[in-house]
Amino acid sequence: MISHRALLLAAASWTALGGVAAAQSLPQPRELHVDDVIVTGAPFGVTDRASLLAVDVLDEEDLAVAPAATLGDLVNGLPGVRSTNFAPGASRPVIRGLSGPRVQVLTNGLGMIDASSVSPDHQVAVDPGEARRIEIVRGPSTLVFGGSAIGGVVNIIDDRIPTERPEGVDGHVSAQYSTVDDGSSLGARLKANAGPLVLTVDGFTREASDYDVPVFPESQRLLDEEGEEPGDERTVENTFVQLDQYGAGVSWIGPRGYVGFSAKHVDTTYGVPGHEHEHEEGEEEEEAHGEEGVSIGLEQTRYDLRGELTFETGPFSAARLSAGWADYAHTEFEGDEIGTQFFSDGAEGRFELIQRERNGWQGVVGAQLLDRTFDAVGDEAYVPRTDISEQGLYTVQRFDRGGLGFEGGLRLDRRSLESVAAERDFSNVSASAGVFFRPTAPLFLGLSVARNERAPSEVELFAQGAHVATGAFEIGDIDLDSEVATSVEATVHFAKGPFEADLHAYSARYDGFIDLRPTGVDDPDSGLPIFQYVQTDADFRGFEAEAEYRLWESGDRGLALTGAADWVRATTDLGPAARIPPWSVTAGLDWTSRRVDAGVEVRHVGEQDRTAAFERPTDSYTLVSLKGAIRPFADRNVTVFAEASNLTDAEAREHASFQKDIAPLPGRSLRAGITWRF
Repeated sequence: MISHRALLLAAASWTALGGVAAAQSLPQPRELHVDDVIVTGAPFGVTDRASLLAVDVLDEEDLAVAPAATLGDLVNGLPGVRSTNFAPGASRPVIRGLSGPRVQVLTNGLGMIDASSVSPDHQVAVDPGEARRIEIVRGPSTLVFGGSAIGGVVNIIDDRIPTERPEGVDGHVSAQYSTVDDGSSLGARLKANAGPLVLTVDGFTREASDYDVPVFPESQRLLDEEGEEPGDERTVENTFVQLDQYGAGVSWIGPRGYVGFSAKHVDTTYGVPGHEHEHEEGEEEEEAHGEEGVSIGLEQTRYDLRGELTFETGPFSAARLSAGWADYAHTEFEGDEIGTQFFSDGAEGRFELIQRERNGWQGVVGAQLLDRTFDAVGDEAYVPRTDISEQGLYTVQRFDRGGLGFEGGLRLDRRSLESVAAERDFSNVSASAGVFFRPTAPLFLGLSVARNERAPSEVELFAQGAHVATGAFEIGDIDLDSEVATSVEATVHFAKGPFEADLHAYSARYDGFIDLRPTGVDDPDSGLPIFQYVQTDADFRGFEAEAEYRLWESGDRGLALTGAADWVRATTDLGPAARIPPWSVTAGLDWTSRRVDAGVEVRHVGEQDRTAAFERPTDSYTLVSLKGAIRPFADRNVTVFAEASNLTDAEAREHASFQKDIAPLPGRSLRAGITWRF
């Protein structure tokens, strides 16, 4: 059921918008094959077809019909990207086999200031429902964001602090429903002029019940180990989600820039699935289901300040300032009882000077500051209170004369972590260099090398206790050194006539790769196997490819064949790295027109039998989906959409997930919704 807050939000939005919608300029048909300008990792802006970075973009058109899901699940399936898939309420992105502290999740270029990287059952304190654009950058060459982006970046860009003045009022209202989890969502966003100011308000709510699966939730491999038989259950218990998020912002926009302030609050409660077994007659359900009934309540209040000032003359074209303050609380409930609590509060700021382009040379010089306190209270507080501070200086430079170009960057970082266990300071240097050329107009070739250093996280240094989410008693190492990755990446962009393609092939060598490895001993109190953070060497290599061939075009109508593939292999001196996704290949056929869009997609994911200790293999699977969208009115401001996913009701388990053996991916589902943009 939709909450009262959501109903009030919808009513207010429809009332306010009904009187002005007729006067608004209408959205134009989506232009196909227009270069996207990427700002993540390149603050001066570089088009996707001229970038050495591997980037995917979900724009406003994509997000308007995207499923209501956590961030990890939303981006899952993009080339090189998977999800931790811990539960529908908590899933972070996995990029090129890396996750946790190696993948930076940002909001408008700043960190989340949450505790989502501490544990896979911790939700990112942002919902994609607020985004107007999401940029996913794969690979380590993101010097702007430091060591926490050694694996990649997911940047959620909203419009809560406006940078441009609308022509009167604009915004959108959207709603959708899904059958597999009886899920519903409702969101609205409004932006309007008020004299010299531009005001925004937005809200989003989402609710879902436990989701259905095609098979008994526990994998056959796990059942065989436990000597049990599958039951009749076809629902993953305790996977409900309830989320409310709302925010507002104001900007003063002048002839030479803007300055704005925003506030946001997110409040969510979600279940954490555990082992579910068929229990004997008369056996107490609580005993049979172990951790059943564990849920998490998350709250964060965040304030942001952003501004930009442009210069008419001088070496710099603009100066930008952004800062964010956040207060985060994560509470684990065991039934109705409060269990462990995690807290994160602090601030992050960034200041950048954008160089004026001169004869193909452009660049940025910037500084970043972070001050954050992490704390945990309760029986499972396996990481002590830690004060974390970071300071970074960086520059990224690019020289592009059309046929030939160069790109490079340098970053200096200092990171301090202080807890009752120890105090550690790290000084890191990261650098990248690349060359690209265009032998012909349709072809872009690039080669880049990077050396990135990442300081250990508070968990890797100071962990000491049972971590139920990972099923291990984790022990940190206060003597860990910085992790160093040296990588090489080749880039190919091709676009000519009806054919477009992108290819990225990479190899990364990690010196001092921080890994969590079993000791072969069980903790006598918790009974969990003891895992120790250690340093070893590791090699990651792989590729990602995307292609599109437009089979037929006539006016605004077109039929296109699309395809994508990815593969990553990771080996350490101690054996295969854990939870490395298997290869995948995706093919689709898409029809687009002014009134109707439709498509079919087939995605095959291979088996994964290169596993680390205490890790089970996963089988291959194939997912088939159909999608469609109709714009019933001539002005195209209303879109009605539907998607049928996992049509064959296939059993699918995400290898990158700690929960893969007890929580397969959802079964067959129908999702439908409507979006009104104005």
